[in-house]
Amino acid sequence: MSPQAQIVTIAWFPLVLLLFNQFQPRTAIIISFIGGILFLPQSAGFKLPMIPDYTGDIATCYGIILGIFLFDFKRLSRFKAGWVDLPMSIWCICPAFSSLSNDLGVYDALTETFEQTAKWGFPYFIGRLYLSNLAGLKELAITIVKGGLIYIPFCLWEARMSPQLHYTIYGYYAHSSGISQAMRDGGWRPMVFMEHGLVVALWMMTAALVALWLWKANTLETIWDIPFVWAVVALIIATIIIKSAGAYLYLTYGAIVLAGIKWKRLRLPLLLLILGIILYLVLAATGIFKGDEIVSWAANLFNPDRADSLAFRFKNEMLLGAKAREKLIFGWGGWGRSRIIEENWEGELVDITVTDSLWIISFGINGLVGLISLTASMLLPVICFGWFSYPVKTWFNSKVAPAAVFSVVLSLYMLNCLVNGHYVPIYPMISGGLSGLILSKEHLSLTSRAAKPKPANGQSRHKRRKLSPTNRLF
Repeated sequence: MSPQAQIVTIAWFPLVLLLFNQFQPRTAIIISFIGGILFLPQSAGFKLPMIPDYTGDIATCYGIILGIFLFDFKRLSRFKAGWVDLPMSIWCICPAFSSLSNDLGVYDALTETFEQTAKWGFPYFIGRLYLSNLAGLKELAITIVKGGLIYIPFCLWEARMSPQLHYTIYGYYAHSSGISQAMRDGGWRPMVFMEHGLVVALWMMTAALVALWLWKANTLETIWDIPFVWAVVALIIATIIIKSAGAYLYLTYGAIVLAGIKWKRLRLPLLLLILGIILYLVLAATGIFKGDEIVSWAANLFNPDRADSLAFRFKNEMLLGAKAREKLIFGWGGWGRSRIIEENWEGELVDITVTDSLWIISFGINGLVGLISLTASMLLPVICFGWFSYPVKTWFNSKVAPAAVFSVVLSLYMLNCLVNGHYVPIYPMISGGLSGLILSKEHLSLTSRAAKPKPANGQSRHKRRKLSPTNRLF
């Protein structure tokens, strides 16, 4: 890391507190959180005793937590956990059981638990506190769209000139491979200030899908005095320019879900996505899944290079899955114990596997408990939102639309976790917001307003329109 990267990381802490001083807490949190994701340097910061190191996304969470203590402690004191928080709670504490079951000691159990809690629990908890209503999720959705628009010039520049912004400003490449993995089809896949080009693609896909959904729901007419439809077009084009087959697939499927709900009131594409994710995890974790059909499909749909990459991942996951099943319940714990180490031809011990997917990383380190709790923490809020709280006919109501698109975004993120292992804290934050929305019972007020009897026939047309909340809701 470089001195300027260290300075920016350290300066981010007081900057977050300054935002709390200038804005309402929720606005300050959203701006600082997304700003940290977009612009903080990678792998910069410093070590702290006993607690997770002050780096990147965790640095932002530290600043936000302190800001809540200083500026909005009453909200913190009113927090009450609910049943929907159980999967995330288990995911945060299961590293302790993984360490203890492998005789790694109490210190390792505590440090691993603190780190997992800081990475996943803090964003989730912040979302529970401040995004647990439709207004909060709407503000987050609009800020995500703005963040995507801000990133477009950087993506265009790097797509033409190569991913050099992180190196130019912070003095080193964000990824250990430099820009070797950024070459795509005679051009470049942008990385900007994120860990990898795939993370940028995932972010831009999310911004594009959120913008598309808000546009179709008439949530916004303009953004920064620009017609909102142009923002949608710009984000979709930027997502295409990034050259990520996964982003293309996720955006296309998200659009299919949107179309099915918008015109047919049909949640089947979303249901199939969730069931497909769960089925894949069951088959892969038990060792039944081989992946030959998917590799052949990828070769026909995209190109042989992408198919070979997918085949390589499936091969490694089969090897790693077999080892993970040796410690099925709580996994192998940390320190690379879940990897496969063998002697090479020179007699040296080397790691012969590559962990690309978040699911296999979780399965190997934290076992079945970790894999189930992680999956449930992301998908349970989606299921509760879409099938028990908000009828599908409300999903394009301008107030409900941001929460609806976030349920689709979370499902697509879990789909991405089947093939990639990049951690992006905005998704556990969204999960926390949706979980809080479910517990808030805000949907009951919408339902009760929609269920009020229609006015008598003798009332005027003007009064009938005014007194009928159904018109406003649907």
